[in-house]
Amino acid sequence: MSEAAGGDHRRRASLPKKANPRLAAGRARALGLPTRGTTNANRLRRVDRWLLATQVPRLRDAARPLVVDLGYGSSAVTTLELADRLGPEVHGLEVVGLEIDPERVAAVAADRDPPRVDFRVGGFELAGLRPVLVRAFNVLRQYDEESAARAWQTICAALGPGGLLVEGTCDEWGRRSAWVALDADGPLTLTLSARVSDLDRPSDLAERLPKALIHHNVPGQPVHELLRALDTAWATAAGLSTFGPRQRWAAAVESLAEQGWPFVGSSRRWRHGEVTVRWSAVAPV
Repeated sequence: MSEAAGGDHRRRASLPKKANPRLAAGRARALGLPTRGTTNANRLRRVDRWLLATQVPRLRDAARPLVVDLGYGSSAVTTLELADRLGPEVHGLEVVGLEIDPERVAAVAADRDPPRVDFRVGGFELAGLRPVLVRAFNVLRQYDEESAARAWQTICAALGPGGLLVEGTCDEWGRRSAWVALDADGPLTLTLSARVSDLDRPSDLAERLPKALIHHNVPGQPVHELLRALDTAWATAAGLSTFGPRQRWAAAVESLAEQGWPFVGSSRRWRHGEVTVRWSAVAPV
């Protein structure tokens, strides 16, 4: 699994509407469809840095700090990078890359180093695993919105106690990203992250919104209002461009925080071209 053909949201895969039974580990039928599978080294660095900044305590507190990289694609590179980034901070970390295509799993056999890193056939049912954390990037863009919502439900139902799903999309080089964090009760936050020197305006990130939001970026919807407000604040902060685009981004986000937007986490993240907002502020209406 990985990103489907970029920008094409007209023809979408669908998932069966009937719930599938939970099966024991090793016997679960893989749910989902293979995607294009392309990836690049360092493509997921933005979400990985966010995981390092926000999710290490969750992993350290777990009896078994198991992370699933769902839909790693035709190369093991992003799964290995995830293990390399989190491993030094989490004793006993296990990372399992799941792919629905057995040929992709066979192709990365040489990269296996269990229990630190392993690769298995699996999909939204998580192959019977009960991870603390699931990273699913560029996986759901090919699905219609209803099917993507059911995939969220399937994945979250398979999480271990206190588990978290981080689902999102990014461009081919990882310069523009957006992701949703969810637990068993549903979505918690939306994060936008970009190499801001490449942005004309923050709303350029609209093309990377997760499936649950991308078709709701229209007037009258909260996510559209967020991007519009960011654009306005970005334009107002143009005078800070002398000090660099990161300073300008941080000032724009600070302006929105003062207006009451419910941002989450440390303001230090803003200087990385990142901002996280509560899902309740952007959920479709």
